[in-house]
Amino acid sequence: MAQDSATRTYRYHWEDFSPGTVREFGATAVTREATVAFAAQFDPQPFHLEDAAAEASLFGRLSASGWHTTAMAMRMICDDHLLDTASLGSPGIDQLRWVKPVYPGDTLSVRLEVLEARTMTRRPEVGLVKSRWTVLNQHAEPVMTMEGWGMMRKRSALPARDSENH
Repeated sequence: MAQDSATRTYRYHWEDFSPGTVREFGATAVTREATVAFAAQFDPQPFHLEDAAAEASLFGRLSASGWHTTAMAMRMICDDHLLDTASLGSPGIDQLRWVKPVYPGDTLSVRLEVLEARTMTRRPEVGLVKSRWTVLNQHAEPVMTMEGWGMMRKRSALPARDSENH
């Protein structure tokens, strides 16, 4: 049975994300089947669906949708980061860039860099963390970047009995 998020004990809280903190994680293989399936459902542009159209495009061969790349990144971010944190969501992404095509056969990973951390003005028990996420291919080449804010519960705001577990 899943734990209620209000009573769950998290490994990381706002206090664990000071500016300059860097974490690297993930390893997602990009498959042709997943590339075409995602495109068919969410981004049915021909160069994401058909080899002939992809060869005639700027990409030169079948490539993953940028939205598919973003979704794969989000999965790695959840699996290897967010689900271990006292995350309270995000007010949004400030920047998102697809800087290099992603192709079937690539393997993606993520680098997180904390840019800023501060307390939310109206909710002092909540901390804000501004991060830059860089998605890298197997050659350590950036394929996507995004920056945005996350809201995170502060460990110092927990009741005394919960903070003893950290």
